[in-house]
Amino acid sequence: MGTPLQHPRARGGKRHTLLVRVAHWINMFAFFGLLASGIGILVAFPELHWGETGYPGKTPWVSLGMEANFDHTAWGRNVHFLSAWALVANGLVYLLSGLIGGHFRTRLLPTRHQLSRDHIVEDIRQHLRFRTPPGGHGPDYNLLQKIAYLVVILILFPLMILTGLTMSPGVTATFPELFTLFGGRQSARTIHFIAASLLVLFVLIHVWQVILTGAAEQIRAMITGGSSATEAPE
Repeated sequence: MGTPLQHPRARGGKRHTLLVRVAHWINMFAFFGLLASGIGILVAFPELHWGETGYPGKTPWVSLGMEANFDHTAWGRNVHFLSAWALVANGLVYLLSGLIGGHFRTRLLPTRHQLSRDHIVEDIRQHLRFRTPPGGHGPDYNLLQKIAYLVVILILFPLMILTGLTMSPGVTATFPELFTLFGGRQSARTIHFIAASLLVLFVLIHVWQVILTGAAEQIRAMITGGSSATEAPE
């Protein structure tokens, strides 16, 4: 859901700033590092529990139906931690820049027009018909795109970071309040898995929309910046 759809752009300038482009590609590599290593870690204990304890033989909250395999645990943890800190550092730079430079205010906050009942209904209807929704009065992203981005930035990413830290004995020894926040280490692991699954869904929809709106142009714009005078394809 990361490509601007059907928006009449202003003349001059770039569609994507250098910071946004760099952050996008760092996020992409870090995300796939997290995904691959996360699967490697998960198969070592393919059960989800709730509370503080969880172990083979205890009735799980959810069983993923896989056999435990410890072969990938060591490299999985190393790659997971490296990718996670790369994502956190990159995200902090992006977040601060977006707040200071007004990127969130001008590009991601829904406009009053977009929040009108008629616009919301039309936006949902166009998405359900697999059509390009109208861009509205000036924003680069339609309403559902903005909502998806804000949920990822303000809810899912912070949730992933905090639940990940809750699974670290070193961190929880210093900040035991994390156990109270999430109801235990195993609860944090389960929430971590759910948030990760939602992020994977977001990425799949994002890739689908890139293909839908012209993959070659969208990828080129995310590399070169594109031109704000160029209309996104219908």
